[in-house]
Amino acid sequence: MKLRDLFSDDAAIEPQAEAVDVKGLAVDSRAVKPGDLFFALSGSKTDGARFIDAAIAAGAVAVAGDHAPPDLRVPFVVAANPRRALALAAAKFYPRQPATIAAVTGTSGKTSVAAFTRQIWERLGHASASIGTIGLVSPKRTVYGSLTTPDPIALHRQLDEITGDGVTHLAFEGSSHGLDQFRLDGVRVAAGGFTNLSRDHMDYHPDEAHYLAAKLRLFRDLIAPDGAAVISADHACSPQVIEAAQARGLRIVAVGGNADGDGEGIRLVGASVEGFAQNLALEHRGRNYTIRLPLVGEFQIENALVAAGLAIGTGSDPSAVFAALKHLEGAKGRLEWVGEHNGAPIFVDYAHKPDALAKSLQALRPYAKRKLIVIFGAGGDRDAGKRPIMGAIAAENADQVIVTDDNPRSENPAAIRAAILAATKGATDIGDRTEAIRAGIAALQPGDALLIAGKGHETGQIVGDKVLPFSDHEAVAAALAARVV
Repeated sequence: MKLRDLFSDDAAIEPQAEAVDVKGLAVDSRAVKPGDLFFALSGSKTDGARFIDAAIAAGAVAVAGDHAPPDLRVPFVVAANPRRALALAAAKFYPRQPATIAAVTGTSGKTSVAAFTRQIWERLGHASASIGTIGLVSPKRTVYGSLTTPDPIALHRQLDEITGDGVTHLAFEGSSHGLDQFRLDGVRVAAGGFTNLSRDHMDYHPDEAHYLAAKLRLFRDLIAPDGAAVISADHACSPQVIEAAQARGLRIVAVGGNADGDGEGIRLVGASVEGFAQNLALEHRGRNYTIRLPLVGEFQIENALVAAGLAIGTGSDPSAVFAALKHLEGAKGRLEWVGEHNGAPIFVDYAHKPDALAKSLQALRPYAKRKLIVIFGAGGDRDAGKRPIMGAIAAENADQVIVTDDNPRSENPAAIRAAILAATKGATDIGDRTEAIRAGIAALQPGDALLIAGKGHETGQIVGDKVLPFSDHEAVAAALAARVV
């Protein structure tokens, strides 16, 4: 592809460089191959301009950024917004995308909504995929990942590949980082969903207003002008999201107890718990539906309704969509039942932020006739302010608390645990996560329930600069196999 074909008119390209042949794109100088265009992006930790010489030495035929260094040996493209220019260039370099794309943002629930939307479409006969925290899931390939929203090159390469595999419908997660850093630009989004907003990523966003503004980019900038906005209507920030979508002229599909069931919204009329399932009474376009949702937790109702709204908002028949809800399976590591001991159920959940931990514990309370036990920690090099908040939530919502290590990264694990324990009177401190899980399972008696929170689907524990193999699922299985009593 020619260099001029990768950029919009606002990029400055020297006339003699427009016909330069580009064979690939790169943002990491270590990944540059001969013929690549290298994007020198500035970040919070380093400036990509430092690696221009290394990129050229590796074979880069051109460089793009916001300012050209002196005496450059290859053409330099000046872009006012290099991050967005990268995303749009990736969309042009990898041009194929599924015909129907839905994106979902919010603090909690993104992974479940993406998975549920994919499952609904599959039930309706569409070749469907999802991309997010647990990676790529599609009919012909499953690739586990670690970033909620991949970098634009990886994202658009995946979109192109799965389209070539025959995927027609895609649901993917839009993180605040990904939205704020323009990683999703260039994706042809037909419908966008919003779940909720609570404290998260305060190590990145200066305040909650900035955090919400990043989420709102999905509705203000990315959804197609004739697209749909599916918004959970039961939160304090819901009116702001609806207002942003209305200002764009998007079709509004509000969901939840505050939604209008006479119109396009999906109103939750009532819900009741039945074992590990919930019975829902819904209203949509003046029609009533009774659904048995095979999932635990009130928050999963919200996730399922946002997913249903995304399917309906992209043209699926409402009756067929609601019928598909009874077949939903929870995403891996999202309040997932992983076994039992002495008749007491054990759940693994990804909850690693205050609101998510509270919701998970509250969801499990009906299943703990005796004691609700929770095992959790907090990640290092992340928002330290949430640690005592999570400790207080655990103390308030659980009967027994075991504080352990999550992903300490470069921080002292004991210091992280101490910050949590300061707000968790009577908690047990067991740093080794395997031992903590063994202890939690050993304590289970008939009528109890155990929640292991924080890592969910993850298969590694980040200690220092190393990722050590670790899985809550495997730790539970090993403890149960050893008959720890």
